[in-house]
Amino acid sequence: MAGIIGKKIGMTSVFSVEGKNIPCTVIEAGPCVVTQVKTAETDGYEALQLAYGEKKDKHATKAEVGHFKKAGVSPKRKVVEFHNTYQEEFELGQEIDVSIFAEKDYVDIVGVSKGKGFQGVVKRHNFRGVNDATHGQHNRLRAPGSIGASSWPSRVFKGMRMAGRDGGKTVTIENLEVVKIIPEKNVLVVKGSVPGAKGSYLIIRKQWN
Repeated sequence: MAGIIGKKIGMTSVFSVEGKNIPCTVIEAGPCVVTQVKTAETDGYEALQLAYGEKKDKHATKAEVGHFKKAGVSPKRKVVEFHNTYQEEFELGQEIDVSIFAEKDYVDIVGVSKGKGFQGVVKRHNFRGVNDATHGQHNRLRAPGSIGASSWPSRVFKGMRMAGRDGGKTVTIENLEVVKIIPEKNVLVVKGSVPGAKGSYLIIRKQWN
């Protein structure tokens, strides 16, 4: 199995053998259940659908309840497909946990970054503003400056870096090392930071050598 769904718990630090303090992220990885096995014959492509997190029946639609009932499991909160990434045979309702990973493995983690709301160009695009506050520049320290020309092109080009909503985007962090695994608690500790707030869902994909 090449991936699993998880939830970000928070950050901590681990001391290496050399005595270095390594910042790490703690992730609750699974347990997930197989809710659908897609094949090229029936669906046009091969994929494995996993589900994670409990949800009450009253919060699920009739279609969701029927879909999960077919797999023999209760309704779940998060459903993700893993395309062409499995080499074994899986059955509906089969449980997959953190044991698919091992220490020293490398993983790619997908999450949704923290939303920062409407931000200016300094925070959103790393503009530096006007360094010299003299010569009448008292209110230009965080301003974007000129955004267009005059008679030509008489408009602002698309893609101009300006103020706007920042964050809240799907971000993938690659090549994160698995530092520690706690199988009895389904906890995965990876080196470095991952996108998203505490409690947000993550997709952890295992890298194959």
